[in-house]
Amino acid sequence: MPVSATKSLRVAVLADSDTRWKWGALTAKRLIPADSDIRLDGYLLRGRATPTARQLKEVGVPADSLREVTAVEFLRAMGEESYDILVLSLVGGGVQAMLHGLRRVWDGSAERPVVVTGYVGVVYEKLADGLLLRHGADLVLANSRQDAERFRAVYEGVGADASAVTEVALPFLGGAPYEGEHEPYTVVFAAQPSVPESRKDRTYLLNRLIQHARKHPEREVLLKLRSKPGEHTTHIEELPYQKLAQGTDLPANFKLVYGHMGEVLDRTDLLVTVSSTAALEALHRRIPTVVLTDLGIREMLGNHHFVGSGCLASWDQLDAGHRPVPDEEWVSRQGVAAGGESYATAFDAGRERIAELLARPEGLVPLTPYYTTETAPGYLPGILARHHLGPDGTPLPGAPAADKAPGPVRQIVRRAARGAYRHGVQRVAPVIRRMGEL
Repeated sequence: MPVSATKSLRVAVLADSDTRWKWGALTAKRLIPADSDIRLDGYLLRGRATPTARQLKEVGVPADSLREVTAVEFLRAMGEESYDILVLSLVGGGVQAMLHGLRRVWDGSAERPVVVTGYVGVVYEKLADGLLLRHGADLVLANSRQDAERFRAVYEGVGADASAVTEVALPFLGGAPYEGEHEPYTVVFAAQPSVPESRKDRTYLLNRLIQHARKHPEREVLLKLRSKPGEHTTHIEELPYQKLAQGTDLPANFKLVYGHMGEVLDRTDLLVTVSSTAALEALHRRIPTVVLTDLGIREMLGNHHFVGSGCLASWDQLDAGHRPVPDEEWVSRQGVAAGGESYATAFDAGRERIAELLARPEGLVPLTPYYTTETAPGYLPGILARHHLGPDGTPLPGAPAADKAPGPVRQIVRRAARGAYRHGVQRVAPVIRRMGEL
């Protein structure tokens, strides 16, 4: 069925965290022609990072319907509902499990949606592992020319079909270009849940940010937080900055802020981070951006991705007034403000690929992931089992899959259990870890 202005497309997005919902839902909207209608149904995969209502509101991407599901419940829905496009916005293992489960659900039918997946932001670790877990989708989106080249090289290097790799861009880039300093001059530190990981390093960054505010009382210094205590995002945050800041004498020009990143960038004169995707958002808008080197330039921090960007600097340099100048060639390769081309055209290849697949008179071929019980017999079954699926993608006995929405008591118990888990991660686990270091 061809994509046309007269057709209303039905799109489903399965996400497992607030940031992945943002990426998946916005990607879905970007991949639909501007003159087409879209019905967007959202599915939130139940787990440790299932977003709260506050997080979803902050993301600001509404859906026509939105419900929380287990993996088995989602697969059942995909066998009952008819969609044109399905976006899997999950961790790699989740994508792989859904691909095998969906292959079983759609067995023998060419009438299935185009399956799309990709990455929320910068791909700086587990490149081969993450890519092969995503192999089998009809489109594996690359957020830049550099990523597209790397993705194809991995697939071709293991003898896997690389035709699904499709170059697009991050779907949440946008906003007005930076036009000059605000009053007051505003420095924003974009916090990350798990980078850096240790209390020592996170305390160091917090203290340097506070120190910068004291050195420059004429500036406004903002600590942009991702989530409130008790909430989880894509990565586990054991040591929230707001907790580390408790009891600290904060200067009057230092503030902790939440909210939509784009709105914060509207008043930003200098964006500082370790390796957050917010750096790419800022660079897209030509906002001066610094990726910190204080803790070293290391793969585990992700800031090695920015080698050659012109953005690497330390707090000492920033305290002294350093203003970074990004390397234009590097920026272009990252798909941000690329060569002055219109951002809207970045998704043309994805739209064309989807239109071609939907227009095939014979329908779509079965999903064919690289990982099978033949290519990865010691790896794949464990990945599927985490989502209560057997090696062939069928639900395991006892898999959680309610036939109806959970009642009030079950909902209360579920929220309590999730809260207990988050409390354990953020409060109990760090204490046990410190005791182990004594």
